Amino acid sequence: MRDFHFSGRSTVISKNGMCATSHPLAAQTAIKILESGGNAVDAGIAAAMVLNICEPQMTGLGGDCFALLQPAGSDEFIGLNASGKAPKNLSAARLRDQGHSKIDENSAMAVTVPGAVDGFVTLSKDWGSMPLADVLAPAIHYAEQGVPVAERVAFDWRASLSRLQGNAQNLYSFSGNAPEPGQVFRAPHQAEVLRRIAKQGRAGFYEDEVAQDFVDTLAALGGSHTMEDFAATKCDYVTPVRGEYKGFELIELPPNGQGSIAILIANILSHFDIAKLDPFGNQRAHLEAEATKLAYDARDRFVADPSAMADRLDHLLSKQVAADLAALINPDRAMDWGFEQTEAVHKETVYLTVVDKNRMALSLIYSIFHSFGSGIASDKFGILMQNRGAGFTLQQGHPNEAGGGKRPMHTIIPGMIRKPGAFLMPFGVMGGQYQAAGHMRFLSNIADFGMDIQPAIDAPRSFAHMGVLAMERGYGPEIRNQLTKMGHSVTTPETAIGGAQAIMIKDDVLFGASDPRKDGCAQGY
Repeated sequence: MRDFHFSGRSTVISKNGMCATSHPLAAQTAIKILESGGNAVDAGIAAAMVLNICEPQMTGLGGDCFALLQPAGSDEFIGLNASGKAPKNLSAARLRDQGHSKIDENSAMAVTVPGAVDGFVTLSKDWGSMPLADVLAPAIHYAEQGVPVAERVAFDWRASLSRLQGNAQNLYSFSGNAPEPGQVFRAPHQAEVLRRIAKQGRAGFYEDEVAQDFVDTLAALGGSHTMEDFAATKCDYVTPVRGEYKGFELIELPPNGQGSIAILIANILSHFDIAKLDPFGNQRAHLEAEATKLAYDARDRFVADPSAMADRLDHLLSKQVAADLAALINPDRAMDWGFEQTEAVHKETVYLTVVDKNRMALSLIYSIFHSFGSGIASDKFGILMQNRGAGFTLQQGHPNEAGGGKRPMHTIIPGMIRKPGAFLMPFGVMGGQYQAAGHMRFLSNIADFGMDIQPAIDAPRSFAHMGVLAMERGYGPEIRNQLTKMGHSVTTPETAIGGAQAIMIKDDVLFGASDPRKDGCAQGY
């Protein structure tokens, strides 16, 4: 329980149903769907579609999603990979011949076919209980009537306004400027697309005017996308992967996402007695930084399209591999970063979790990759296009080498934590590259230090990546100085590191937590 002498959030507690996400209107939408008889899948899709309007810099219909689902009354976990593929005519060899060393993140070549809509339609058909039209109705309303821009959204919008190009500049700026908090953003063009999806299902997005709008817009910018690429888009049900850390089970999705890397970090850190350390001291931050460097090095060598992961996934989940990597860590000295990352750094994501009265639990993450994606919006309907193709490498022979019909390495990962006989917790940590490290940080806060879920989210964060150790201002000067002396290049990030949401199901009561680093909240009924 938190100290009520200090500012902070209390854990939200309810009995019937709950949603935790990064914007209050989305959380409220989910609760209304639950109260009207919808289940967690219905509520999750409704909330995600509202987030398109509330946080357009983070997510949208032109993006991808992943989901973890535990059906009501079941011990089974179901994974859904709704990440889109590269157009069939994308060729790394051709790009190398043209002089490219990496994929330009603001170009048509970075745009992969969006997979999220197929994922949402599939989830609705297979697991939802309400008509899709009813589920999409709140988002259609907000797209037409508009939503006041929230504080964190306005901050992010202003920082990324320069990424917008062409039609996107007209649709996603206010006379060329970023909005101030409270200014109303409307997207009536998206309302029309949502109506088509409500009436026609996936065909209304992938096989008609909307898809043609994508193809025509991209062709004018040098893209190789075809109507066949859109029509062929299909999400996949996948078997989750699992790891264990001090009696807690960590449940993740397999590649092309980086969920296995969260498990690898957990396996590495299991060789150290983290619980005996100061939770916000230099030694814990150091060990996490070193484990993250080693695990992310493995990620960038191995994680790729599922077709390339035949033996590599077992390698990443191997306890012996983790032990070998742990042995490389010097408890007193930072190692060099030591490698060059060739795929783009991911920055923007939304995450939500919903649990309903029957205890169906949904963990869902949804993104257009960088802020405002590629910065390209389709000419007619104004849908922002993700630039997930920038997650490919152009290195010849690499498992994540760009290629037609391949899924790039993804950073977004939904998660669940289970302590057998005690609780189940769908959770997620936003923050692009940070996500795998963030999953383990959150789990360690609970497993090693016994934190409740809201303090586990609130706690200060650090993240070692690309040669620097970013530390939030929650760490004091003394800790920073100690880590600098250990060889870390310590910096303070411009924005807080990531965001998180979680719902714990314990003794048939729901406990929800939401990150104050974002505008959102947990709501229950």
